[in-house]
Amino acid sequence: MTSELFSVAGRVALVTGGGGGLGARFAHVLAANGATVVVMGRRMLPLEKVVASITAEYGCKALAVAADLADRAAVEAAFDRIEKHFGVVEILVNSAGIQATQSCLEMTDEQFTSVLDVNVNGIFRAAQICAQRLVQAGKAGSIINIASILGEVARPEMANYCASKAAVIHMTKSMALDLVAKRVRVNCLAPGYFETDLTRWFLQSPEGKAAQARLPIGRFGNLEELDGPLLFLASGASKYVAGATLIVDAGHSCRIME
Repeated sequence: MTSELFSVAGRVALVTGGGGGLGARFAHVLAANGATVVVMGRRMLPLEKVVASITAEYGCKALAVAADLADRAAVEAAFDRIEKHFGVVEILVNSAGIQATQSCLEMTDEQFTSVLDVNVNGIFRAAQICAQRLVQAGKAGSIINIASILGEVARPEMANYCASKAAVIHMTKSMALDLVAKRVRVNCLAPGYFETDLTRWFLQSPEGKAAQARLPIGRFGNLEELDGPLLFLASGASKYVAGATLIVDAGHSCRIME
């Protein structure tokens, strides 16, 4: 049955960057479809709010775990805690990410490297630890790295962010080759323009409004329009999909970026 094909019921799912934005949405979607959900981030308060919302709305188990993806020991300890509560993480949604906008003429080393430290190094670290534990346990799993259409096309004043998302896309392909024979699938979800705390500054600006008018569909995406793509990659519906980048942008990146 189709409903069973896309099911994540009974699976343990971890969402990094789960305290807000796309991560919070992904956590809700997975919980709504039967997964046991853990949200991870650096600050506990927003994570606890997401967990409270999930448990109130769906009556399911959920857990908030604070960890900085830059700290391997902290991430390992977080996975230990998750396994103690729920078992091995079978679905990882790597949604943590930051931006620091600046022209490349003025961008500092810190502005460049700080974005890559989170958006590339942090994503790799979480994915690697998750994969190691899945392989050790002999379990199948799905790792979904959240990239962006800016990993394929570019905007000015975002050399750090564009570089990070391009790296995530290519890193995902290599990891997929390492892991697919071990029943761990690694794929990318690359959204176009969706309004979150990270993107609101641009989308609500005059430049953003002008960009919206030029989009093929004439509007930015609604968060619920990422639900189906997420469930596809998380579930058995994509069991023969590995190393893929699923772009969700209503044709935006098919044309010259404006």
